[in-house]
Amino acid sequence: MLEQLSSHLQWWESSRVLRGRLYPLSSPSVFFSTHRTLHAANDGPKSLSDTPPPRRPFSRVTEEDLTFFRTLLPDRTITDPDLLESSNVDWLKSVKGSSEVLLRPQTTEEVSQILRYCNSHNLAVNPQGGNTGLVGGSVPVYDEIVLSTSLMNNILHFDDVSGILTCQSGCILENLSLYLEERGHIMPLDLGAKGSCQIGGNVATNAGGLRLLRYGSLHGTVLGLEVVLADGRVLDCLSTLRKDNTGYDLKQLFIGSEGTLGVITAVSILCPQKPKSINVVFLGCETFEQLLKTFQLSRRMLGEILSAYEFLDSECLNLLKTHLKLHNPISDCPFYIVIETQGSDPNHDEEKLHNFLEQAMTSSLVVDGTVATEEGKIKALWSMRERITEALRHDGFTYKYDISLPVERIYQLVTDMRQHLGGRAKSVVGYGHVGDGNLHLNITSPAKNPTLLAAIEPFVYEWTAKFQGSISAEHGLGLKKRNYIHYSKSSQAVALMGTIKAMLDPNGILNPYKTLPDNLK
Repeated sequence: MLEQLSSHLQWWESSRVLRGRLYPLSSPSVFFSTHRTLHAANDGPKSLSDTPPPRRPFSRVTEEDLTFFRTLLPDRTITDPDLLESSNVDWLKSVKGSSEVLLRPQTTEEVSQILRYCNSHNLAVNPQGGNTGLVGGSVPVYDEIVLSTSLMNNILHFDDVSGILTCQSGCILENLSLYLEERGHIMPLDLGAKGSCQIGGNVATNAGGLRLLRYGSLHGTVLGLEVVLADGRVLDCLSTLRKDNTGYDLKQLFIGSEGTLGVITAVSILCPQKPKSINVVFLGCETFEQLLKTFQLSRRMLGEILSAYEFLDSECLNLLKTHLKLHNPISDCPFYIVIETQGSDPNHDEEKLHNFLEQAMTSSLVVDGTVATEEGKIKALWSMRERITEALRHDGFTYKYDISLPVERIYQLVTDMRQHLGGRAKSVVGYGHVGDGNLHLNITSPAKNPTLLAAIEPFVYEWTAKFQGSISAEHGLGLKKRNYIHYSKSSQAVALMGTIKAMLDPNGILNPYKTLPDNLK
């Protein structure tokens, strides 16, 4: 039935498949600039996110410490500066730490012994998964020991009746997806960084991603966790039960805690059945108001098969074309939508999608579009959304903001930011998850520009707070946004977070300088 729309909407039938040195242990994390300096006299005004806190009085690694680690982890205690480089630098290459030790445990017991030793010797630890974070939460600020979970990559059990997967925290998300697809299931989350991010890091940051509209957040799909606390105790909450109402649900404390309360070593997660029918639609709209009305229409007419509703603006598409040479599959429009449907009956889904598209076109909500049902073409359409971050890296130094807002306010922040900055930024673009009110606001400059940053912050956070939004929808706070938490949380809530942190990690060794504000008493 969908081909009946060919006069308005293209079926995609052609095969357009888009294709140093270590700093001294006392030196702080460095935000990259031409001269790699943090406090140069001509740097201009400073944002709170641009200044790391003073180093806390943690011990420094000694030869005695290295002997312990090398005995515990033969050939997995890394001190070679060249091998440490990638663990000291974040994915955006905007933050650099100065750790001299990388530990690569394979078991929960090894993590337990590491943390027990570090806690008793006052050594700070930076837990690290795939290091794909965007707020400086996954790399050291000073000389913290990097504890990598990359070798903890075993799948422990999968129940194909209940769809519950249990695995170590270092499993790469894409590998888990491939494993599950062979068994008729899928992961409940999907991220652009799935090829390198790890499930433990996903849980620690409460990653949202592209499927949250359909399957909800990790607070709902994660059934159990195994966590090693700061003193080395192993907290076994690795339940595989859908219902367990005995006492406090402790695992929820660690989902989104960014490694500040404990190191996640294993996860049990509920995985949906693999859909038999998948369709992806790429549509163009003239206004954001039309885009929102199309979202309302999709929820009403697609119902249970709607799995994703994403948007990007024309500035994003221009970056994709300029830097990645991707081709716009439809005519140029101010706004674009990526809709995904997943279901169990191809004929049923096709009919629902046909009716939705016909209504959207006849109502003049969308002006052009294309549909894909084959895997290669589906991936090609998804690349228009998933590769925006990659295109932004080519556009210059990027200031990234992950904002949660009432849906009707999402794009207003982009237009207000453009007006506020005038010509001071190279690009101001907006894209994100309309289905859960999550805007990714990105601002680029030819190089790091402290004056531009001072114009962006705290304006972006004040604007967000004005409309009762959250300054972090899914990326976390990390190093860069720790001091802005008060824009989204009350002082009482932040104080209680500090109390919980002090109780679980009284020496403060776990991922210090992250998530909580510097002035927390």
